[in-house]
Formats: sequence, structure tokens, C-alpha cells
Amino acid sequence: MQQDFQYDVLIIGSGAAGLSLGLQLAATRKVAILSKEELNAGASAKAQGGIAAVLDQQDRLDNHIKDTLIAGANLGNPEAIQFTVEQAKASVDWLIEQQVPFTQDEHDATGYHLTQEGGHSHRRIIHAADRTGLAVSNTLLERAQEAKNLDLLCHQVAIDLITTTKLGLEGDRCLGAYVLDQNTGHVNAYTAQAVILATGGASKVYLYTSNPDGSSGDGIAMAWRAGCRVANMEFNQFHPTCLYHPQAKSFLISEAIRGEGGKLVLANGEPFMQRFDERLELAPRDIVARAIDHEMKRLGDDCVYLDISHRGRTFVQSHFPTIYQRCMDLGIDISKDPIPVVPAAHYTCGGIMTNQNGMTDIEGLYAVGETAFTGLHGANRLASNSLLECFVYGHAAARHIESHWQDTQLTVVIPPWDDSQVKDSDEDVIISHNWDELRRFMWDYVGIVRTDKRLTRALHRVEMLLSEINEFYSNYRISGDLIELRNLALVASIIIHSAQQRKESRGLHYTLDYPNTLPVARNTILTPSNFDWQ
Repeated sequence: MQQDFQYDVLIIGSGAAGLSLGLQLAATRKVAILSKEELNAGASAKAQGGIAAVLDQQDRLDNHIKDTLIAGANLGNPEAIQFTVEQAKASVDWLIEQQVPFTQDEHDATGYHLTQEGGHSHRRIIHAADRTGLAVSNTLLERAQEAKNLDLLCHQVAIDLITTTKLGLEGDRCLGAYVLDQNTGHVNAYTAQAVILATGGASKVYLYTSNPDGSSGDGIAMAWRAGCRVANMEFNQFHPTCLYHPQAKSFLISEAIRGEGGKLVLANGEPFMQRFDERLELAPRDIVARAIDHEMKRLGDDCVYLDISHRGRTFVQSHFPTIYQRCMDLGIDISKDPIPVVPAAHYTCGGIMTNQNGMTDIEGLYAVGETAFTGLHGANRLASNSLLECFVYGHAAARHIESHWQDTQLTVVIPPWDDSQVKDSDEDVIISHNWDELRRFMWDYVGIVRTDKRLTRALHRVEMLLSEINEFYSNYRISGDLIELRNLALVASIIIHSAQQRKESRGLHYTLDYPNTLPVARNTILTPSNFDWQ
């Protein structure tokens, strides 16, 4: 039986963006944070590298701005980039106030150890060893559990947004969401004056990814079905170096290893990055990923190797304890031997269109973190700008919500979730088969290197899948797996349509049919009302 829950603020997603926003508002508002799995199961906790910010006196804001623009292939929004970079130090200071245990260095003027990653011209990455995301997530979860007005709810899968438009009422405002409680199997309604999508990206649309299983584009799909525009979904970042091992599911080898001198080599020990970019291993991720992909295809190899062994055991163990131990568990001593690595889908640079306050096209609906398109990343995300974006825009959205608060009670009657015409499925194998097919053809046809023919093949397949999935969704009782598959197929279609519209190669979108970059950089913006698929 459906229950109705009313809050001031509803946050869907318990990663860095959702937690930081929730903590900002919990002092004055009743806040709920929903997680579809355990609270720290998302991508934020998996982040290894760190947070980019100008903290050293030898660095300048202009340097960080320039590096971000260059990495984004000149497609980034200069205003969004400047805003983010200018707010970076305040965000780091706030995290320090929350007692995030960043790695310290008494010899550095900042008091913290700063590292360098690909695309950065200076050392400006503050980190907690090689597990920054976990340190940040655990700290913010501790603060959230201490907050009096903040409810943390696990195993709650958002299905769809509730809006006045969907209810046939005047205006276009978000009122809440229907949510599947996986503990009971019931669908409940959550209503709030402000609803925030902080659901992460959609890298699970690809066969090989560094992301956790929950990165299924839920927020993007829900926002699209509610009528929000999305932008630049063709730009999917493939992290160059994920551990290649049959037992190493989704384990990332941090870019900081290359920042500390790690060399990319072939099986025979030969370096190869000098043939692709003068910045070698510190070139932006799109260049490094394409270089590795090129060498693997040229040689028919399953992987390349990343060698940090020349730095010695003491250095490697102290700087990369998590990576060192994980590799040792698999029989790889990275202080002696090179690490087998392959590219894997890592980050969704596009997303739900928002302004500087995180506002979407629908009143009362905000999007923050990887699920949002702020204009910061352009055609390729600069390393360690992702966690930074979570805090800067999480705080900006919180300020806007608080400053525009109206003490009004919801008077709309939310209709109950109708599942009277559906039945339990006895063919859940269809879900797993469709899931596998979707991720494989996206990897084969919409991956690191694309062509018009590949995109056409992918579109044909995703259209058939969408039809099958929507029929299944209409006739059978929903489950967490079905909700994710439905969202992932929709996002895959958006990615393909976006890629077909870009007639050039820029940043993360590389096509053999249009290898050159056009002189004018333009965003790819899709509007739901222009398409007949949902």
C-alpha cells in the first residue's frame, strides 16, 4: 500500500553532490536523501584522485581556468568555468571544516600534499592518499547522520518525477517523485518544495566501465521524461587506465600515478605516448584513451601497461596504498612490475541543462553533480574537476533554495501509483538479455572511435530495445533492475542522437567520418518535445 512522505527538500542520490547540498540545508529545512543502494555505493566513494583547486601561491586562478578550457576542447562555458574555479578554495575549506582527512605535507606552504594530473599545468590536486572519494563520502555521511533534520533512506529507487504538467495542472513545477521501496516492494510518493537530482552519470551504458552498477543515468532519464532539455550527451569520457584483470571489476588506476611519473608502455616495455602528444602521459584523458585504443587495435593486444616501478616500493606504498594493495591481492607487485590497463567508460560530461544555481527547465527541480550539464567540462572533463563541481554547485543550489524559500503547504492531491493492471514477471531473463545487448552494442558502435554507419546501427538496435522494454514496463510489476534498464536504454538513445548531430571530432567525440574540428564550438542540445520516444 502506498505511503505519502512530505519533506521540504527531496534529494535523489547520496553521493558528494547530494550530501553536500543536504548538509547545507538541514539546519533550517526537513531534508530526505534517497539512495537506491547503500549510502556510499555510488561513484563518489570510488573516486581516487582528488579535488582540483588553486591553493598554492605559485598557481593562479587563470591557470586553472585555461587548463579547463583547453581540456574541454574550447567547448566549456567560460562563465561556468570561472565561477567554479573561483569557488574552489571555499569548497575545499568547507570540506576541511567537515574534517575530511586530506593528506598533509609539512613541507608545503599549504600544509597539504598537492599532486598533478593530466591536463593540469600545476600541482593543485588536494587528496586523501589514493582514496579521496571514500574519505569525503565517509566524512559527509558522518556529518549527515549527526544532522537532526536529515533523513538518510537506503534502497529507495526513484521511478519518475511528479510534476504539475503530468497531473494536468497549470504551470510546470516539480512536486516530488514516485519511489520504489526495495525493502517492501511498495511504490511510495515523496513530495517536496525543492527536488534535487544528484543521481550521477550513465557510464553503465557501456560494457566496460570504472563506475559502480548504479550509474544508469536515472536522473537524466527522469528529467527527460518530465520535459527537461539535455546537452552534450555525446561526450562520454573513457578513463585511460582501468585495471585489466578478470577478477578486477571496475577498479580504477588513478591518474595520479601518471602525475607522479608513471609511464605507459607496450607489452615489450616500449613507451608510445610520444607518438601522440608532446605532453606524453599528462595529456588530457581523451587523447590518452585514444592512444591506448589505437595501440591495442594496431597490435591486437588486450591491454597496455602503466609502469611506476622506478619510483620504488616506499614511494608507491605511501602514495598509492589502496592501488598497491588491490594489485598485490591479484598477484601484481606494482613496485616491481607494470600494471595491465585498458580504457573504460568513466564520466558523463553532458547531462540535464542547469544554470549557475543548479536550476533545470522545471520550477522546483534542480540537478547537481555528474547528472547535470553546467558547461564546466565542455567536450572533455579535466581530471579532478568532477568532485569540485559537486561541491561548488551543491552549495550554489542550496543557497538558491534557501534564498527563494516560500513557506507554503502542498495542496495538490498526489494520485496513488497504479499497478492494478500489471502482473509479476516470469521472464526476468529478458531484462538481463536486453541489458547485455544494450551495453555491448554501445561499446562496439558508440565508443571511443565512432562512424556514421556504427551510429546508425546502434540507433536501429536501441529503438527495438526501447519498444521491448516499454512493453515489458507496461505489463509487469516493476523492479529495481527494470527501472535501471528502462532509464539506461533511454539515455543510450539520447547519446546516439547527440552523437549523430555532431559533424566534427571534438574532445571525447571522435568520428572517422568527420576527423576535423569545426572553427565554431557549439553545444548539442536536445529537447524532449522534439522526439516521440520516452
